[in-house]
Amino acid sequence: MTRALLSLLLLAALCLSAAGRALEAQAPAVGPKIVMETDKGTIVIQTWPDKAPKTVAHIVDLVKKNFYNAQRIHRVVKGQLVQWGDKMSRDMTYREWWGRSPGGSSGTPIGVAEFSKGLKHRPGSVSMAHSGNPAFADSQIFICLAAMPNLDGKHVIFGEVSEGLAVARTLAVADRLKRVTIK
Repeated sequence: MTRALLSLLLLAALCLSAAGRALEAQAPAVGPKIVMETDKGTIVIQTWPDKAPKTVAHIVDLVKKNFYNAQRIHRVVKGQLVQWGDKMSRDMTYREWWGRSPGGSSGTPIGVAEFSKGLKHRPGSVSMAHSGNPAFADSQIFICLAAMPNLDGKHVIFGEVSEGLAVARTLAVADRLKRVTIK
């Protein structure tokens, strides 16, 4: 009886070890962190370059060029998402065009839609906004404040909020991104 129990315990340990390795293989590799200093506090976004390498590289490049500094939140769907990334949002006179202006992006779309199997739009997911074709996503980004399965397979997820989701929940249209940096 003891030998059978020992064999079962050994088998269970092997199965748990294999399951742990399988979960590690599915977990996104961490990349640069994007630190957003807003009017209401700081939000840190952990990027996943193994899941969306071109998207992460594009956004990191924009951050390094100070593209997002002094922009404003231009879209909030209460309890669902908060969005930014339109350079026109620095000017309040263009407010009615924020998020819709052809001149509001960086002008260089990513050119590919990097969908990763298993990634879901859940609270804290960070995803690329676009006007109909995910390959033409450019500079507009949103944070999910709730699970949004209707967006899965339609918007590229490239990271998640690792700190400051409570801050993201308080943001309103016209709140300013004071400074956005890479950590």
